[in-house]
Amino acid sequence: MSSPRDTMELREETVRAQYDAALGLLTGFDHAPRLARAAEVAVAERSPGLGVRRGFRSTTPGLVTLPTARAGGVRLVERVQALGDGLTSPLQASVLGALRRGLAISLAMGAEFGAASGLAELKKANLEARLPDTRRAEFTELLAAEALISLHVFANATAFLLAPHLGSLTVEIGDVEEVLTDNAPLALQGALWELDQDLAAVATDEARLAATVAAFCEALMKKVALRAEGAPRLASFTGASWKVEADALALAGFKPARASKGGALTMQFKKPTDVVGNHIAKYQSLKLAKMLMAYDFDRRLNPFAELGGFIFTFMGDGAPGTGKTTLIQMMAGLLSDYCKVAGYPFRYQNFSIDQIDSYQGKSGQNAKAFIDRVLDPSVIGFGTIDDIDQVAGKRGDRQSSAGQQEVTAVFMGAFAGANTVVRGNCTFGMFSNFPENVDDALRQRAGARFLVDGPQSREDYIDILALLLGKNHAIPVGDADLFASQEIKKAVSASYAGYAVPHEEGLRRVWDQVARDLGPLDTLAKLGTYLTAIKAADARFTGRAVKNITDAVKVRAMDFELPDEWMENPDLFLFKPYDDKVAMIRSLMQPMTVDMVIQEINRYADSEFRYADKSDEVAIQGMVRDFGRQEEAKRRYLEGKGG
Repeated sequence: MSSPRDTMELREETVRAQYDAALGLLTGFDHAPRLARAAEVAVAERSPGLGVRRGFRSTTPGLVTLPTARAGGVRLVERVQALGDGLTSPLQASVLGALRRGLAISLAMGAEFGAASGLAELKKANLEARLPDTRRAEFTELLAAEALISLHVFANATAFLLAPHLGSLTVEIGDVEEVLTDNAPLALQGALWELDQDLAAVATDEARLAATVAAFCEALMKKVALRAEGAPRLASFTGASWKVEADALALAGFKPARASKGGALTMQFKKPTDVVGNHIAKYQSLKLAKMLMAYDFDRRLNPFAELGGFIFTFMGDGAPGTGKTTLIQMMAGLLSDYCKVAGYPFRYQNFSIDQIDSYQGKSGQNAKAFIDRVLDPSVIGFGTIDDIDQVAGKRGDRQSSAGQQEVTAVFMGAFAGANTVVRGNCTFGMFSNFPENVDDALRQRAGARFLVDGPQSREDYIDILALLLGKNHAIPVGDADLFASQEIKKAVSASYAGYAVPHEEGLRRVWDQVARDLGPLDTLAKLGTYLTAIKAADARFTGRAVKNITDAVKVRAMDFELPDEWMENPDLFLFKPYDDKVAMIRSLMQPMTVDMVIQEINRYADSEFRYADKSDEVAIQGMVRDFGRQEEAKRRYLEGKGG
C-alpha cells in the first residue's frame, strides 16, 4: 500500500498576492494562437444544451455567420459581461470570481513548485545571463512541468469553485487544442484564449455561461493529465497534496477535485411512512441509504464495502403502479436529508431513454458520463436507470438500436467489469416493469433484487386508501388498525419467512424434488445440490447468480439499521475515524444462518424464473398472434382468388 501524501497548505496570503496578475489576464491581453485556429462562425446547435465547436463548423452555402472573436485580443471580462443587459448579474460575477480565484491559485501553485524544484533559481540565473549550458535542458523541462501544473490547477480550481453554480444544463465543446508548455504565463494565455473562443461559440446566453466554462475546465484537465503522464520533473507536485483552506479545495497531482453539483433536487421526496407494502424493498432501501453514509471520505472506502454486505447495484422490478418511483423518491430524500446534516455533497443522477442519441457513440458517452458522475469518490452518489428495458438493448436483438447496445456495453463494464472498484460511496438502481426484456448478463449484474409488488393484503389496501385520502374527511376507519401492518421489522420478518419455500411454480418443482431426495437443506452440501438442480432447470443460473446470493446473505448478516441518532448527530458515527466505524459496525453484525441462505436462494431464483416465465409467455403470445394473422391472411387470399 502506498504511503499517504504529505498535505501542505497553500496559504491564503500567497493566493491573494496573485489577484492583480489574475485580474490582468481576465481584463485583456493579446495572443496569437499556435496550435488552434480562431473561430470564424457561430454554428446552429444540434440539440438543446449541446454546443458545437469550430471543429464541426458547417460549410453549407448561405448559412448565417456571426463574428465570434476579435483578432488576437482576449477580453474575458468584456466577453462575460456582454451576455447580460448591461449590469453584471450574480451568475456572471460568480463565473468571473471563480476564474480569478482559479488563476490566482494556479499562479501561487506555480510559484510553490518553482521554489521546491529549483526552477525559481534557474529563472533568475537565466535573466542574469548566467545559466550554464549544462542545465538548459533541465531548465526547459522544468518550465514545461510548471506550465502543465499551472494549467491543471487553474482548470481544477475553477471547476471546483463553479460546481455549486451549475444547473442541469450541459454543453459539449470537444477537445482542447491550444495547450502550450513553453512556460506557465504563455500556457495560461493560450488556455484563456481558447476559453474565450468557446464562450463566443457556445455561450450564447447566460444560462450556458457557467456550463461552458465548466466543460472547458473538464476538457483541459483531461488533456493536461494525458500530457503529464510521460513528462519529467513533476515528482515534487505529484508526490504531495495541497489544500486551500478557504475553499476546502484539495489538490492531489493531476486528479480532479470534486465539489457537489449545485442546485436542489427538484423531485418530490417521500417519507418511509408514504410507502405502503413493498416491505423488503423498503427495508433494504432504508438500510442502503444509511450504509452509504458510512463512507469515509479520507480513506475513500466504506466499511460495509470492506466487511461485505454493501449493495452496489440492485434491480427493482414490478408491475406498473406498484411503487418504484415512490421508492426512488424515498431513498433520494433520505440521502439528501442525511447529507445535509453531515455536510456531505450528495449527487443524484437519472439515466433515461431521452439520453439515447442517434449519433454514433454519443449514447455510450452519455452513459459513461452518467456512471462517472455517480462514481465520483468525493460525493455520496445515487444513480437510477428508469425503464432499463428500454434504455439498454439486448445483445443480438435486432430491434435494439446501436445507441441502446452502446449503453448496455457501458453498464456491463461499469457494474462488474475488470476495472470496477466498489468504494461504497454510491449505488446504482435499475428499475423496470419488464425485467425479462433486459439483457441476461446485465440483469445478473444487479447484486440485489427488490421486488416492488405494491400493496398485497387487505390491511395494505386499507392503509394506502387512508394515506392517499389524507385527513380532510370524516369517513370512519371501521374494523382496521391503521398502519399496524406497516411496522417495518414485523413486516420484513414475515416477508423473508415467506421465502422458506419458492413462490414460482417452476422453481417450486425443483425444490420439491430436492427436498424429497435430501430432506431438510441444512448443510452446504445439500444447499449446493439444490443450486445444481436450479442450474439444470435454468441454464442462466450461473456462478454470478451464486455470488449475488452470497452477497445478499452478507447483507442479511448486516440485518440492522444504523441507529437514527447516528445520522442526526454525525459525531456519534459519521465523523469517527475509519477504524472506529469498522469496529462499531462489527459489534452490530449477526451470524449467517441456513434459513438466511435458503431464503436468499429462493428470492433470487424466484426472480430469474419469474423473468423467464414472463419472457416465454410474451414470446408465445406473439407467436400465437402471428399464426392467427397468417391464417386470416390465407383465408382472405383464397376467398379473393376464388372470387
